[in-house]
Order: sequence, then C-alpha cells, then structure tokens
Amino acid sequence: MALYVLYESASGYGLFQAHGIDEIGQNTEAVRSSVSDLERFGKVVKLAAFSPFESALDALNQCNAVTEGQMTDELRSFLELNLPKVKEGKKAKFSLGVAEPKLGSHILEVTKIPCQSNEFVLELIRGIRLHFSKFIQNLKPGDLEKAQLGLAHSYSRAKVKFNVNRVDNMVIQAIFLLDTLDKDVNSFSMRVREWYSWHFPELVKIINDNYLYAKVAKYVEDKSQLSEDHLAGLTDIVGDEDKAKEIIEAAKASMGQDLSPIDLINVKQFAHRVMDLAEYRKKLYDYLVAKMSDIAPNLAALIGEVVGARLISHAGSLTNLAKCPSSTLQILGAEKALFRALKTRGNTPKYGLIFHSSFIGRASARNKGRMARYLANKCSIASRIDCFLDKSTTAYGDKLREQVEERLDFYDKGVATRKNIDVMKSVLETVDNKAEDEPMADVNGDAHEEPKSEKKKKKKDKRKQQGEEDEEMKDVNGVGVEDASPKKKKKKSKDEKKEDVVTPATEGKKKKKKKSKGEDTD
Repeated sequence: MALYVLYESASGYGLFQAHGIDEIGQNTEAVRSSVSDLERFGKVVKLAAFSPFESALDALNQCNAVTEGQMTDELRSFLELNLPKVKEGKKAKFSLGVAEPKLGSHILEVTKIPCQSNEFVLELIRGIRLHFSKFIQNLKPGDLEKAQLGLAHSYSRAKVKFNVNRVDNMVIQAIFLLDTLDKDVNSFSMRVREWYSWHFPELVKIINDNYLYAKVAKYVEDKSQLSEDHLAGLTDIVGDEDKAKEIIEAAKASMGQDLSPIDLINVKQFAHRVMDLAEYRKKLYDYLVAKMSDIAPNLAALIGEVVGARLISHAGSLTNLAKCPSSTLQILGAEKALFRALKTRGNTPKYGLIFHSSFIGRASARNKGRMARYLANKCSIASRIDCFLDKSTTAYGDKLREQVEERLDFYDKGVATRKNIDVMKSVLETVDNKAEDEPMADVNGDAHEEPKSEKKKKKKDKRKQQGEEDEEMKDVNGVGVEDASPKKKKKKSKDEKKEDVVTPATEGKKKKKKKSKGEDTD
C-alpha cells in the first residue's frame, strides 16, 4: 500500500510519497538512522505536490484550522487533486500520513481518504521538516525562516488577542490580588493593634473591627488630649454615641504608657496606610463583581462572584473550566487531599473550592456531599453557558440558583423539585420573548393600530356596498323580482316537503341569488 505524507509548512502544503515501505517494514529505527542523511532519506521520500499559501493572512487561517483539527476547502482541493482517486465501493490502495490525529479523522469523514498518525509517520515528517528547503525548487536560503518567523508572530498575536477579548485573565489577576490584600490587611491591622496598644490598651476590647480601629487610632493620636470636645468626631467614626463615651472614659483611666510625638506620627501614618489598603480592597472587590458580571454572569449569579472567580483562576480560564466535567469541578482545589486519599486508600474529598458557597454551609452534615455534587453539576452548566453564549444574560444563572434552593428544600422537607429540562425550556422562552420585545418596543404604538384601522375601513366599505345594493333592489323589485316570483312559487309547490327542512344557510344563498338576478335586470 502506497503511503503519502501531508506536511504543513509556513509557506504552504506539501504532499510527499514514501517509497520502499515494504523493504523498511515501517521500522522507526531505520527511518531515524536515515533522517540525518539526505541521500538515503531522499530515496525513501519524494515530493509529489506543493501548494504555496497566497498571503500571510491565508497562512494564519490555514494554521488555525490545522491546530483545531479542521480541514479547509483549500486543503481538500489540494488533496483531491494530487492523491489517487478512489472508486466508489472499493477500498483505497493508499493511505495519508498526518501529524494531527484530529485532522486525520476529519479528512476521513469528509473525503473518505484513509489516514494514519503513528511513530513511523512522525519520523517521516521530522525528516521532511529537516530537509524541506532542499525538496522545494527555486527556494532561497532565508525565505523559509522568514515565513516561519512571520507566521509564528501572527499566530501568537492572534492567540493573545483572543485571550484579551475573553478578559478572564483580568479576573484571575484580580482574585489573586484580592486574596493577597486580605492577608496583608489582616496582618497590618494586627500590627496597628499591637503597636497602639502600648499607648491605649483598652481600645482593643471596645472596638473589634480592624478598619474602625485604625480609623480611631488615627483620630485619637494622644489619649491624654482626648476630651468631651472629641465626642462628635468619635461618634461619626464609630457610629454609636455610647461607644464614643466609653472610649473617652477609658482614655481617662488608661494604663498605657505615653509615646513621644515621633512615635505617634509613625503610628498615625501606618494606620493611614492600613485604611488606604482596606479602601482599595473594597474598590477591587467592586471591580471583580463588575468583571464577573461581564465574563461569567450566570456562574456569578449561581455561586457568587468570589467563588466563581476562584474556580476560573484555579482552572486557568473560563474555557478550561467549561471543559471540566462536574466531578472534576466538585473537587477543584482539593487535589492534595484527593491524591493523599488515593495513596492511602482512604475516603476521597467531597468538595473543594465550592465548599465556600453558602449552599454547602446551609446543608446538613448528612447531605453536604450530595449538595456539593448537585451544585458542581449546576456550576458546570453555568460555566458552559457563559463560555459559549453570545449574549450575556443572568436568566440561566437565576434559574439554576432556584433549582439549588429547591434541592435544599427537598433534602430538608421532602418538597419535590422541577426537572432540569422544564426549567431550561422556560428560560429559553423568556429569553426569546425578551429578544422579540426589544425590537418591537419602539413600534408598538403604530404596529398594532394599523391593522385594526384597516379592518374597520373594510367593514365600513362592505356595509356601504350592501346599503347601495339594497337601494337598487328596492327600485327594481316591481319589475324583475315580481316576474320571477310565480315561477319560483310553482317550484316551491312541487317541493313543499323540502321547504320545511331548509337551513338558514341555504336561505341566505337564495337571497343572494335573488340579488344577482335583480342586478342582471338593470
């Protein structure tokens, strides 16, 4: 059986034919030894056809198609033109060697050309890549390298642009920074507490919040100068007049040591830095919420912005998260516990990052594993919707959240839940109705009134025509209808029995016939 090899270079498609396969017996070691020697390799592999790319943009499109395992129209026409034709109902007497198995399966589906991708074919392609410039005639020494460099730059640039458009990298960086800020703000707040407690130790028991403590420490500074005049300012900061009075009373009887003005200045500056970090943390959280509503609105509506962002960052991207099955998503973040359980043959973990969701905390200890499995299932659905849906909407996420709430009620009270297919159908209907209502919103006033007015006009015209016909009939009744009446009376006398059974519909038809006869007499 003849073997053809497809090689995708930066300058075009190349089709090579391998000779002497029966002698070699598809021995990879023999091919490896002959790859470095052009004379030996040139006897085995020869160029059958070459199709250069039209432009750099065409090369980029072909490269993207190959990496995705798709056969373009140009590649199909190139193969059908240069490969032997296969008769219908007969097996091909050749096979095509490709580097990508996905591309080979797609070529087989579309063109019925048998393809193979194994170590032997890969070794042949390695030799073709090494000596490709010598197989092509009229190819200058630096042309191939320039084409490879240009295609590499454009391919990388296109991939980077794709990632920027998806903007899930911004979410990954934001959630990392948010976690780091949480640790830093906590450690710095503890440092402020310890530092200022040397001067005012009683303040720690009065104010528990770190941000408020730093704010009060910055406002109070020297406790000896604190008096009733500062009551209004402390009330604004603390938000409670009783606490403000308690701080003033504690400052009067404080057991802390006095600090020098330089020490107080340093404590004040450090407290100011902690306050700035806490405020920046709030702004960063708002930024993360806004980004998640743009990138993964359904996942954020289902499980929350922070947990959804952690899932995306742990998976690497929203696309990677969408590719994960629900079983993988369920234990995402608990890889160490999983491998430890597999190694020691213990119980595998039931949940990973999704444990931080409020649904797992609300479930009973008996149902936490079931709830985690169900929630992971809904999260995988939401991530796939966000990844592949063109228009961003939170309708799916809201319905999925309702389903999780129903499942919680089912575990606690035994209330029956709705089927997923019914819920998704209702969401699709609502989304479609919204899409239809948006373009009709501006035209609603006129669009429905015009047909009604036209119908009214038609009814009025019909009434006028009927009135005119009745007037004409009154004028003609003395001549045409009287002459025709005795004949009809004779017919009626013959069919007296049938006359009693006449329906209203037939009577209407007879009246119409009378009118038409009256019009003919005119």
